[in-house]
Amino acid sequence: MIRVNLDVMLIKRNIGVTELAKKIGITQANLSILKNGNAKAVRFSTLEKICQTLNCQPGDILEFVTDK
Repeated sequence: MIRVNLDVMLIKRNIGVTELAKKIGITQANLSILKNGNAKAVRFSTLEKICQTLNCQPGDILEFVTDK
């Protein structure tokens, strides 16, 4: 399973969902879906914008976790 750690990065960078959504050009609703781990897919262009804005790597946001 892929875990989304976007909420952790938002806290580390002291930025809110609304501000990040505006900076990367997607709706707050779509960003919230991603942040909550409910997205079925994420575009590389969106991931790239998130990483540029938060000054992080994709691995800081997405994590593979094995089911126990």
